[in-house]
Amino acid sequence: MNPWPMILGDLRGLKRVGAVIVVLVAVAVAVGIALGAQERAFRRAANAAADDFPLIVGAAGSPFQLVLSTVYLRLEALPLMEGEVLRRLQADPRVEAAAPIAFGDVVRGHPVIGTTADFAGRWGRLAATEGRMFAAEGEAVVGAAATIAVGETFSPSHGHAGGDHHALGEADPDEAKHVHAETHYTVVGRLAPTGGPWDRAVLVPVETVWETHGLGNGHTSEDHVGTPFDAAKLPGLPAIVVKPKSFAAAYQLRSEGRGQGLAALFPAEVLVDLHQVIGDVGRVLKVASALDDGLVFLAVTALLVTVGGLRRRRYAVLRALGAPRRFILLTVWGEAAILTAIGALAGLALGWGAARVVSALLAAESGLVIPVRLETPDLLWAGVVFLAGTVFALVPAVLAGRGRIVDGLAS
Repeated sequence: MNPWPMILGDLRGLKRVGAVIVVLVAVAVAVGIALGAQERAFRRAANAAADDFPLIVGAAGSPFQLVLSTVYLRLEALPLMEGEVLRRLQADPRVEAAAPIAFGDVVRGHPVIGTTADFAGRWGRLAATEGRMFAAEGEAVVGAAATIAVGETFSPSHGHAGGDHHALGEADPDEAKHVHAETHYTVVGRLAPTGGPWDRAVLVPVETVWETHGLGNGHTSEDHVGTPFDAAKLPGLPAIVVKPKSFAAAYQLRSEGRGQGLAALFPAEVLVDLHQVIGDVGRVLKVASALDDGLVFLAVTALLVTVGGLRRRRYAVLRALGAPRRFILLTVWGEAAILTAIGALAGLALGWGAARVVSALLAAESGLVIPVRLETPDLLWAGVVFLAGTVFALVPAVLAGRGRIVDGLAS
């Protein structure tokens, strides 16, 4: 006997109950997919943002905070190292380039970062999509996501962009209290997007940042901008980004920097620890999601058992007409399998949508571009949930065909 007409008829009769089962399964699938897809997307975005920082050198302190401030612009006060460190690195034959990083100012929620024009263009990798690169003090270039227009002039404020400030582009009342009125920048260019927090930054000559805070300009001449710097006139530096000529040189420089009491590190070192923590949390959440899925299937099983009890007489009539028990089993199991499959497919879409929403929230907070896409692990998760659902569905399917026909007809 063909069970499909019976299955389709029962599904039409389930209506609201079927919709509840689909929703429960969809949520069970979506939670696991959203967690997995979001974790992978965040890892990729965080790693991509660190690609332009081969080696970071700073004063002894927290490596984690050094990377957060330098790479991800989660700015906090960092200990300063002597300017002689920059001179040594720029003179080292193993170093292709080295750039100082200075921060401490903000404009309309955008961090103002002092560095060299070479590093602002990522040593030739990044070009200006509008205008040009800064070439003199008082000039600035903005990241692709900055809300400041090319040609605009502004004065920075002392402070850091962060969670306590208004949205990007909005004037912060706290900024008005700490404006460096004597310093003016004119935006001369906009950089191509990088997909990281530096897209929100305003990049200026490091000399202007130093002079704004009364630290000189790092040169003997007042008109000079960029390398080489005068070691005797260099102020303390929170961070230096180093581009070694080779992998071997990178490891040698890191080892020597640590031997001199400095924090010399690859951002990947910190990211490994960060990803490990995120992975541990993700695994805990995955286990919790799996347990939640088990509870969902127990609820769905109980619901189907109840529905099967209400249809006991119908199945008894079928058996009286000669339908074998396996026909009843296939009918009830088929209904559950179809509802579970629909829920799993809906869960894929729901999980992808939820991950995109979370990514948008994280991007607004961190400045990272976090693209979410469904991958093989997500399809496997949906498949596992579907298989688990079909296994649980055997319980009401077996119970529906049990019992005496007479008892079923009398129910």
